[in-house]
Parts: sequence; structure tokens; C-alpha cells
Amino acid sequence: MKKTAFFASAATIMLSGLVAVQAARAECGIEKGTVRILSNDFEALRLVVSEAEKCASATVKVSKNQTSEHKNLQVPALKINPAQYTVAVIANNSIVPLLNEGLLRPLDDLVAKYGQDLQPTQLIKLDGKVMAIAFMGNSQHLFFRKDILEKAGLQQPKSYEDVLAAAKAIKEKGLMQYPLAASNKAGWDLAAEFVNMYLGYGGELFAAGSAAPAINNEKGLATLKTMKAMTEYMNPDYMTYNADEIVKGYAAGKTAIINAWGSLAGGVIDPVKTPAEIADNTVLGAAPTVGGGSIPAAALWWDGFSIAKNISDEDAEASFRAMVHGIRPEVGQKHPALATWLTKGYQPGPNAVGVLATANGGAKPYPMLPYMGLLHSALGSELAEYMQGRESAEEALKDVEASYSAAAKEGGFLK
Repeated sequence: MKKTAFFASAATIMLSGLVAVQAARAECGIEKGTVRILSNDFEALRLVVSEAEKCASATVKVSKNQTSEHKNLQVPALKINPAQYTVAVIANNSIVPLLNEGLLRPLDDLVAKYGQDLQPTQLIKLDGKVMAIAFMGNSQHLFFRKDILEKAGLQQPKSYEDVLAAAKAIKEKGLMQYPLAASNKAGWDLAAEFVNMYLGYGGELFAAGSAAPAINNEKGLATLKTMKAMTEYMNPDYMTYNADEIVKGYAAGKTAIINAWGSLAGGVIDPVKTPAEIADNTVLGAAPTVGGGSIPAAALWWDGFSIAKNISDEDAEASFRAMVHGIRPEVGQKHPALATWLTKGYQPGPNAVGVLATANGGAKPYPMLPYMGLLHSALGSELAEYMQGRESAEEALKDVEASYSAAAKEGGFLK
């Protein structure tokens, strides 16, 4: 009797496993192949990758590496043959090094076969070829506590001048010791803060039609002055905070006003994930203007995926189809609060208000130029001493210019 029960149970398990494999295969339509995904690590991407993982079966293997270090890993990982990863989840900046090295394959044939649910706006084309599929929009924008501002007798800040005035009032009234925070950690985050503010001032990052840097000017100096002025209302360890940390601090009630990523807004306004006192009093708005400018001081971004060049056609097809499954319209429709989805049928939820307001306000896209990464790296490393009070703004911009120019000459972008 026990033996019969054992075999019956085993048969049931095997049958259910076979049904699950067949269901995954039927849903994704993939017969065989290997899918290896490298991506950043935040909630919306976790959802997309988990949906792609559902395409795994006895003949389709799916693995992932979701890490904040993905940008440092992607080029060496895709350079080897075969590439360590078949999918690189990228944004408009992180795709550039991969394009420069020729590590991505055009997707036109795969889009024609399996991209029937993709919108034309999702197709990222370079030189007429589809090189990436975008699935969500993003930008940094304003998060603020309306209850704190009301106690201080203030309205929603519309400019960084308003933000500074609000921070001063909040501090003077004893409502909060450190009402502001920004992602000023040396490296990528600090550079992004500069780019946002500089674009808001109407600055051009490069000379027209050239890779020559164009930040060492009055707008560059004004950008640094505003960034430094804000630190007067921040925790003294403000140089240790990256984008994730400022949101955690805000959700913990430590700050009242931040400019943070829209992709993190869903958790902040969810009273299940954030204390109701904070979640219910959080207002999302466009990134502030600055210096009398008319556009939000923030860059617009997209997140998407590309397929590695140094892999087999079989793995490329499996990888494309798994990712298309991961971003199918139903995903955005069922999870509207996780991102500002670019997929078909998406109805924006309350989490998307800030990103949409920033976009509609005329914010500029982050430049997708082959040498932008070099400038971003120079900004991230050379502005830290200024932010810490160890050199002047003029010296900092000269250092950025010198660091970038040396790298651009080495890369063949400048003579």
C-alpha cells in the first residue's frame, strides 16, 4: 500500500512538472535555448526579470544577475565569446559603452518575428537599426511631505530657489533638522546630480557638433553653487548617500524634500511599505526648475534591454522572446504602480505623476553620445573635493575638463 502511494505521488509530481514545463513553453513559445540576464536591481526590474524567468523549462534555461554593479560588469562580460550574459538590461547611458565596443546585435529580425506587442516608441534605433527595446521611462523628480510644508506655511516648491527657501523655513521652525537630501555620493550619483542641475540652467554639455566639453562656464559655476547651497540643510554625511539611500531616509521620516527616481516612487507612496503618515502625505511633482529657467532640472531616461552579439542565434532568439514575455502589456497593466511603463495599454498610476510632469515640463533626455560616459565619470570623480569644501568651483570644473579631455583623447574622440 505504501509502495503504491509512493509511486502514485511520484507520478503526480512528474506529471505536474511536465504540465508546468509545457505551460511555460506554450506561454513563451520557446522550444530551446539559454537566457542569461544581467540587470540593475530595483523593484520594477525584479518584476520584469521574474516574468522572463517563467519561460524556463526542461529545454530552456534562464539565469540572472541583478546588481547595482551591472554597468561595471557588462562590457567585460559581453566581450568574451560566447558572452557571459545573453541579455543586458540597460538605460540610455549604459547602452553606450556596449555600442562603442560593438557588443550588441541588431534586433530588427527578432522584432519582425516576435515583437507584435511592441510599440514603435519602444524601438531604440541607431543608424536605422533597432538596438534596444525600451519598456519603462524614468527621471528624478520631486518628492515632498505636504504635512511638513503645511506646518511651515509653504506651498509646493516649483524651483530650487523655492526648495532652499522651504528648507530654511522648516529648519528655523524646528520641524526637521535636516529637511533636504540628495544623491551626492562620489561617482555616478554625484555626476547625475550635476547633469540634472546643469541641464536645468540651460547648459550644453558639449560644444556644438563636437566632443569638446562645455561645462566650464558661468552655468557650470552656478550649478555647483546651488548644489553646495543645498548641503547646508543636509545631514553632515551627505556625501555618503546614493539614490537608494536618500529614498530610504525619506521613507524613514528623516527628510522632507528630495529629488529622487520615479522608479522608486511606488514604494514610497504605498502605506504597506512606508509608514502611512509619510506615504499619505507624500506628493510627487515635476523636478524643480533653477536659475529662472523654464524646464525641470532633470534628465529623462528610459530602461530597456539589448541582446549580446557574441552568442548563438538560438540563445539570442530565446533571450529576446523571454524578455518580450517579461515586458508583455499585461505586466504593466497588472502592476501600474511599479513604473512608468512604455508598454501597450498602460494607464499611468499615481506613482507616475512625477515622471510625467517632468517629461511634460520639457526636461531634456540624458545624452546618448559615445563620449558622455567619459564626462559622467570625470564629473563623478572630480567634483567630490568641491562638495567637501576642499577646492573652489573654478578648480573643480578645470579638473573635470582636464580629466575628461585626457580620456576623450585616449578614446579618439578629441585630438
